[in-house]
Amino acid sequence: MKPRRFMAPSAFVWLLIAATYFIVPLIATLDFSLKSNRTGKCCTLHNYGWVIHNGDFWHTIKVSFLLAVETIVISLVLFVPTIYLVHLKLPRLRPVIAFLALIPFVVPPIVMVVGLLRTFKGTPHWYYAEPWGFLATAYVILAFPYMFFSLDAGFRAIDVHTLTEASQSLGARWTTTLFRVILPNIRTAALGASFLALAIVMGEFTIANLAAFHTFPIFIQYVNESQGYPAGALTLLSFIITWAAMLSLLLVGRKRGARGAVIPATR
Repeated sequence: MKPRRFMAPSAFVWLLIAATYFIVPLIATLDFSLKSNRTGKCCTLHNYGWVIHNGDFWHTIKVSFLLAVETIVISLVLFVPTIYLVHLKLPRLRPVIAFLALIPFVVPPIVMVVGLLRTFKGTPHWYYAEPWGFLATAYVILAFPYMFFSLDAGFRAIDVHTLTEASQSLGARWTTTLFRVILPNIRTAALGASFLALAIVMGEFTIANLAAFHTFPIFIQYVNESQGYPAGALTLLSFIITWAAMLSLLLVGRKRGARGAVIPATR
């Protein structure tokens, strides 16, 4: 029987430092958000009431959340079959796609949005003047690196060829193989990529601002410029909502993927 290993004392020190790094700013923001606008003293929940009863708060967070869902769905639909095909039949294209995935890191968002505005000028109004078209396209591009590298790591962790051959030997079509065999085995990678895409959309400011769309980060910036203590309350609420959305996504993904694919044994 192997002896039980305990966490090294240095690990507790680093955990304490990390916890302090994340918790102290949240406590300071909470203390700031509980102060009164008139007296500047603690403690009141008026700032949270102002945010919750503000119609722009609910409208912008709805827009950003729906954009995040749209970005995740489009990205998964585009990249999962593409990466699956690359790993299965076109492995030489992987370095090319990996290089293309680095471009959003190199091109600043302010440059990218100007290029996109000029490129899509003249497109139908429902696409160019609505966030569900233009912003979704921009966010898919921004999420491209995170989606690709997360999904690529998931595909590299499984035996794509063995799973595909086993599925096809049982008479399954490629769509059945992809959705019933491959996807359950890369569920963790897909969830990780979805978390990153959600965080990007919920916090992206530059593209939405230059494209004149009223999203949640734009509302946060407006409150920060025009209000004092309510800005702290809004910051904490946005933090809680973002983490709640990520937790919901995780729970839904685990529930749907509870019955994973059965990997046949090989001899």
